[in-house]
Amino acid sequence: MVDAFAGLVEQRDALASGSCSSRELVDAALERHAATHVRLNAVVHSRGERAQRDADEADARRASGKVLSALDGVAIVLKDNMVMRGEPTTCSSRILEGYSSPFDACVVERLQAAGAVVLGAANMDEFAMGSSTENTIHGVAHNPWDLERTCGGSSGGSAASVSAGIVGGALGSDTGGSIRQPASFCGVTGLKPTYGRVSRWGLVAFASSLDQIGTFTHSAADAALLLETIAGHDPRDSTSIPEPVPQYSEGLDGDVEGLTIGLPKEYFDVSGGDPEVLERVRAGVADLEAAGAKVVEVSLPRTRYGVPAYYLIANAEASSNLARFDGARYGRRAEGVADYQQMYERSRSEGFGDEVKRRIMLGTYVLSAGYFDAYYKKAQQVRTLLRDDFDAAFSQCDVIATPTSPETAFALGEKIDDPVSMYLSDIYTVSANLAGIPGISVPCGLTGGLPVGLQLLGRVLDEGRLLRVADAYQRRTDHHLVHPPEFA
Repeated sequence: MVDAFAGLVEQRDALASGSCSSRELVDAALERHAATHVRLNAVVHSRGERAQRDADEADARRASGKVLSALDGVAIVLKDNMVMRGEPTTCSSRILEGYSSPFDACVVERLQAAGAVVLGAANMDEFAMGSSTENTIHGVAHNPWDLERTCGGSSGGSAASVSAGIVGGALGSDTGGSIRQPASFCGVTGLKPTYGRVSRWGLVAFASSLDQIGTFTHSAADAALLLETIAGHDPRDSTSIPEPVPQYSEGLDGDVEGLTIGLPKEYFDVSGGDPEVLERVRAGVADLEAAGAKVVEVSLPRTRYGVPAYYLIANAEASSNLARFDGARYGRRAEGVADYQQMYERSRSEGFGDEVKRRIMLGTYVLSAGYFDAYYKKAQQVRTLLRDDFDAAFSQCDVIATPTSPETAFALGEKIDDPVSMYLSDIYTVSANLAGIPGISVPCGLTGGLPVGLQLLGRVLDEGRLLRVADAYQRRTDHHLVHPPEFA
């Protein structure tokens, strides 16, 4: 039997060698979930016996020599905003309580076509709005490294499920850092692909021009394996990129000789950033330099405008996307109402949490007559300038290295009543979403006993190079092999 913290590559090899079965892997994951659920609250819906049946089918395929892929029989967790036929999807919102999807998301279709076993759905901030997985009807999710601290958000449950060894891989969505920040806080590898590289069909929308499905794993090699499975063109998603998917795993040769890594001076001079976090990130970059990479300073001069531009655009799109949840067409319907107007008002008032209401109101305001040009249009212009900044920086380097977050995991409750402080924690991550470029966060050490993340950013569709650099770093360090002491 493999270790609880075995990665996807290790699990693949164990299944191929016959040293374990898919049923054993899935049973172990379910047992681990049951044993840790009260403390972590990471997985909020377990498929239980259905997952076991899927595992038995994977073992039968393997016995007959009809293995579907490298992930056939491996257990994966989904974020609770990706639909699966016959399974509940709540987006951690009261307005979707009781909803069961009649169809599969594209990523679910691709996981099933590969033979992967979906174990269940992970906790998240309501409609992916938050950075701490505290805005959820399922109860707060906890960080395996310190149960009194946040696991990040909005994909915190997915990150915690990998960090605690429940599964070797999980999917999350990243609108402004919601994969990379939880990965940093939980000490795992989190990949946000290029916008359009992975289909959003079946992902419940928060901000459609920013949302992207990505991966949580123990290593870059595992991320490459999972991305190969879920990426690719989908004609049902009008933003899906019609480009072939490389075999990312084949490019992981450990060689960074001659690559140029850019350090944006603005990312290392942010007021309020933890100096020890910056020190660990600089040490990580030094490790890559020692492996043969060249390091140069670059500039992303409009960085300080990223957070305000992001929250204007994201909330405007959220206002539009969530308008459908009105109790008539979608979502929970209020009972005992006098008329349609009261039904709409009460359904939304009772169904949405405070953070979602806050963002809907802000988004509706910036889209309103008289304010559209002053706010939303201006934010879109800033978005173009941020993209231009990245283009200029990438003319001088191959990969950009930054901290993932200005701090380690903060205490639960510390920022829940201070939304502006919570929003500012996204300062290192939102620009990648605005520009549509890929990013990956890898563990680069501990400070105060908590993980620190090194973020690598690349050109559009350059996930292969990002994964190669991340893998080369992990071949030379062991930070990704250090697990939460209480769960190890």
